[in-house]
Amino acid sequence: VGKLRDVRGVPTSRRIEQEAQALNIPLIDLDDVIEIDLTIDGADEVDPDLNLIKGGGGALLREKIVAQISRREVIVIDDSKLSPKLGTRWHLPVEVVSFGWRTQLRYLESLGAKVTLREIDGAPFHTDQGNLILDCNFGPIDDPKDLAARIKARAGIVEHGLFLSMATEVIVASAGGIRRITRGNV
Repeated sequence: VGKLRDVRGVPTSRRIEQEAQALNIPLIDLDDVIEIDLTIDGADEVDPDLNLIKGGGGALLREKIVAQISRREVIVIDDSKLSPKLGTRWHLPVEVVSFGWRTQLRYLESLGAKVTLREIDGAPFHTDQGNLILDCNFGPIDDPKDLAARIKARAGIVEHGLFLSMATEVIVASAGGIRRITRGNV
């Protein structure tokens, strides 16, 4: 096994940035890199094609920006996150601007979702960008690619938590041990 050298991190949230600084992990600004060699992250739900739902922590926009410029995206989960279809175990987070957010809620409902505004301590949760999160229960999602396109077609919707064809590898921990699933060997 090789040794890691010159490891620097790109935090995907202010909370992670603070934790990394407390652990003296060297950080760089995303604008200072062209490509990221390796991203290691978690997911809220993973389907058999290694498509993901992410955003349970509220950093889905930054996480997707980082994933899209990463050569390798390794997801580490426990087996409770595996699902036959996305939306079976987890609601889909959708980040929206606060201006007219109820119109986005109604639009998402028109797509078949039961939608709730994410709150923390009785107040709306705001992302690091100052946006809101609408948690959407679509039930099992038959066509994630189509749903992703329909969600993103609406002005005021910033991003959704569907990470399609981005993970190159998923490491799954279970009581029986560790399993590694790679794209192409699904």
